[in-house]
Formats: sequence, C-alpha cells, structure tokens
Amino acid sequence: MQLMNVREHAILLNLGSLRAIVMQERVLIFNYNRLGGKAFIDSLLPRLNPTSTNGGPSMPFVLEVVEAALHSRIQRLEHRLWDLEPRVSMEHMSRTPPRLVQVQALLEVLPNRLTADILEELRISKQKLVELGSRAGALKQMLLDILEDTHEIRQICIIGRNCVLKKENDEIECSVPLDKDIAEEEEEEIEMLLENYLQRCESCHGQAERLLDSAKEMEDSIAVNLSSRRLEVSRFELILQVGTFCVAVGALVAGIFGMNLRSYLEEHVFAFWLTTAGIIVGAVLAFYLMYWYLRTRKIL
Repeated sequence: MQLMNVREHAILLNLGSLRAIVMQERVLIFNYNRLGGKAFIDSLLPRLNPTSTNGGPSMPFVLEVVEAALHSRIQRLEHRLWDLEPRVSMEHMSRTPPRLVQVQALLEVLPNRLTADILEELRISKQKLVELGSRAGALKQMLLDILEDTHEIRQICIIGRNCVLKKENDEIECSVPLDKDIAEEEEEEIEMLLENYLQRCESCHGQAERLLDSAKEMEDSIAVNLSSRRLEVSRFELILQVGTFCVAVGALVAGIFGMNLRSYLEEHVFAFWLTTAGIIVGAVLAFYLMYWYLRTRKIL
C-alpha cells in the first residue's frame, strides 16, 4: 500500500518498504535497514549537505524529505523497469549503463524457440511486470489524489509555521504576513514537484503496462501455436491409425492363408502372387477410402 498522510505537525509516509514520519526539523525512519529505507537515506543525505547546494537557496526540510522519498521510490521502480527493458536516453546514459534486455529478447526469441526455460522466463517476467505496474499505479494514484486535494498541499506548507487553514475556503492565514507569502510560494513548488514525479510515474506505469500487454499477446500467440501443433500431431496420429488398420486387415488375410489347412490354392503357381497383390491393393484402397471419408466429414 502506498500512502502519504498529512497531519497538523507531521507527514506520514508509507511507500512500500519505506515508512517514515516527517516533522519540521527531523524525520523518523522505520526499518531503515530495508532496501526502501537505505535508498531513501542515500537520496536524502546529499540534499541536506550544505556543500551540495553550491551556495544557492535550499528547500525547506519537509520538502527535501518528501522529494527524497518520492525520488528514491520512483527511481527503484525505474531501475526494475530498466532490468526488463533498458531505456537508453540522454538523461540516464551518464548514470545508468544499459542492461541486458529480458522481455524484449523473450518476445523476439519465443516465436522460433518454444522451450521450457524460455516459457518459464516469460512467466517470471510477467509476474515482475504485474507487480511493477501495480506499485507504479498505486503511487500514481496517490500523487493524483494529493494534487487534486489542495487542502493537503497547503497543510504541508504551514508545517512549522504560525499559520492555520480557514475551514470555509482553505485559505492560509498567518500571524506574520511574510510566512503567508512563503507558504504560497512553497505551494507552487510542491505542485510542480508532485507533477514532475507524477509524469515519471506515469511513464514508468505506461511502459510496464505496454510490456505486459506485449507479453500477454505473445502468450496468446504461443497458445495458438501450441494448439496448432497439437492439431497436426492428432491428424498425423489419426492417419497412422487408419494405415495401421488397413495393414492389420491385410495381415488378417495373410494369417488366414497361413493356417495349416489345405485350400488347394497352394497347388497353383500364381496363387501366392495374386493373393499378395490382392492384399496390397485392398489395403491401399481401404486406406484411401477411409481417408476420403475422414476428409469429407472434416475430421482431417
């Protein structure tokens, strides 16, 4: 579950494996040794370093923490997507090397190589894409809900300030006029920040859905291909059964003449050749008659 709740004096973050409470001047991280917590700390610490701002103005602590949380979460989703489909763009080439294609390679190989290992890779990749799409979709919905609710955005702006929100129109009212101006500027920054990460999340979610649709289409194509192969095998087995039946009838005739009973045919010179020719012609004729019957009934 992906959630960001804004309270009067704190923000509750629940972004997958990252759970934290953000206050005016500090942040409490639960399970900081998990992957989400470590990625969040790695993203947050450089932002809090004064030398990293190059002397320029920095955002308030609360916004720095929120941006670091969103950045670490979306970056993890993008890295998982790059594992499935590398995205070599000018923005990421300098920091992320292209990786081996998984889904795209499977989609190119599968039509010609239907092996158990490749089909298992396709199943695992589909599971990863479903999980990735679900997480990206939940994060996207959370960002959309926050952007549509100006009350929560303004609550973030007044954390740590002597300001309140009017209940009738949700306007910010501060004891110091300067705090109100700063809060209104931060409101625009928060909206731009959330819209930026919303676009990245939508891009990640859209690509995951596109890859998943391609994998599902390939799976349907594989099912049709396997059904066609099974049909060909069934037809071949039916032809073999018809041929076996006709040969068995000929063997029956040969067995009758092979009994130790006198039929007086063995006394004639050409009886053996006539009987053999009759068996062969009869078997072939019976085979073609049965084959014609099966084709007429559209069984073959």
